[in-house]
Amino acid sequence: MTRPHVTLKLATSLDGRIAVASGESRWITGPEARAEVQKLRRDVNAIMIGAGTARADDPELLARTEPPPKRQPLRVVLDTGLSLAPQGRLFASLDRAKLLIIGGAGADPARRAALEAAGAETALATSAAGTVDAEAALALLAERGVGRVLVEGGGKLAASLILAGAIDRIEWMRAPIVLGEEGRAAIGPLMVQRVSEAPAWRRVAFRALGPDLWESYERV
Repeated sequence: MTRPHVTLKLATSLDGRIAVASGESRWITGPEARAEVQKLRRDVNAIMIGAGTARADDPELLARTEPPPKRQPLRVVLDTGLSLAPQGRLFASLDRAKLLIIGGAGADPARRAALEAAGAETALATSAAGTVDAEAALALLAERGVGRVLVEGGGKLAASLILAGAIDRIEWMRAPIVLGEEGRAAIGPLMVQRVSEAPAWRRVAFRALGPDLWESYERV
């Protein structure tokens, strides 16, 4: 199956948490790390998140660089039921960047119509279980000419792409804090039974960003 090159961006505590138990996450990493994320956004064709992240963070997913990019990346939200409310910063910035919401086969047609009426594009990419199939979503993006995708959360989406073998690179920013077991994990369940079966990457870069660390990994 043809798919784009996929980079997973993680901004976590030292113990791999992306938010406290309540979901609050601004800001785990410092301004230097956040500035590098803007460059990562600038250099891809699409930014992908899950619906939970869209609701919790209300992001714009725009590349804010100087100079500004000639073209903003496509914003992509995977939302099985197309249940995302047609409001918030993603919709308020439709004059600056396109928004594509990908749902599953069981999505309510009325919800799909409401999202499209608000200016978003919609599509369906369904797994056997009726949920959004991440691999099918990537294939759909490839058909649209998307060559590079940056995945920015959340943990469930990251896990599904890792299990599909679809993460080619990881850009991991780590802040010098710990949030504990009750914090929200950067990666959802993988059901790894043996260490030898764990998905693996090779570290290709390591540098300091103000108080934070930035590590880059590529697939083994």
